[in-house]
Amino acid sequence: MAKKEVKLESVLDLNNNNVWEVSAEEIATLWEQDKADEDFRNSEDKLLNTLRLSFEVVHYNAEDPRDKAKYENSEWAVFSHVDAKRGFVAIRKKEIKRITDLSYENIRHISAALLLELIDRNFGGGWDSIQLSLKDIIESAFEVSTTTLPTSRLHTPGGTYERKVNAGFEVLEVPKGNWTEAIFAKKKDPIEKVRFQSEARYDEDGNPIETLVDEDSLLQNDNFGDDSLEEDETYYSSYSAEAESKDEDDEEYGGLNVE
Repeated sequence: MAKKEVKLESVLDLNNNNVWEVSAEEIATLWEQDKADEDFRNSEDKLLNTLRLSFEVVHYNAEDPRDKAKYENSEWAVFSHVDAKRGFVAIRKKEIKRITDLSYENIRHISAALLLELIDRNFGGGWDSIQLSLKDIIESAFEVSTTTLPTSRLHTPGGTYERKVNAGFEVLEVPKGNWTEAIFAKKKDPIEKVRFQSEARYDEDGNPIETLVDEDSLLQNDNFGDDSLEEDETYYSSYSAEAESKDEDDEEYGGLNVE
């Protein structure tokens, strides 16, 4: 996982984004600190579900010697429920050891260096050894390209290798006989939501009212979700299944830019 960690003032500040960068020890400390809040009880289960995105979460009996030996050690961070009858919770960060551990949820929280390390552990087969579904996950968060050249030419000054490294790409070299496949990876910049400004509106005193509309709210506009689309047969009849078909070459390479 990414090395970066964030600092929270309260465990109640935990959300689906920052849960990937906070440590188990910090969660346990804040949990014990915040559970004294009278409203905390109502947040426990929601927080545990958030933790499960990035952590292994186990409920255990602190009075059972076997459970104590298993969870009360340096591998786990532990904390108790508001209701003592619910016992204790042990958490530890989920490890990404294999490329098959990658998901759309965690891919944005690892580095390019770790990604290439996982690819290298994948039997050394290079980019083509990765199944298409995993390529889709990887390319949702990383720019990836490859080039395969005679090993003696791979590091030619001014060549693809040098240009990619200068552009900020991490690189993995996969030997293939007298040739070498270079796999380049760089994390994509996060995409910000587009915000639209509505037409000018004015209050009773003639002062302009500026209203920003989030693109997500457009989906809830009265023009959407009504019965008009269901009544318009052309809406469905215009759909063509062939429109989503892919060329055989696209399926083979997963849309990869091969230089």
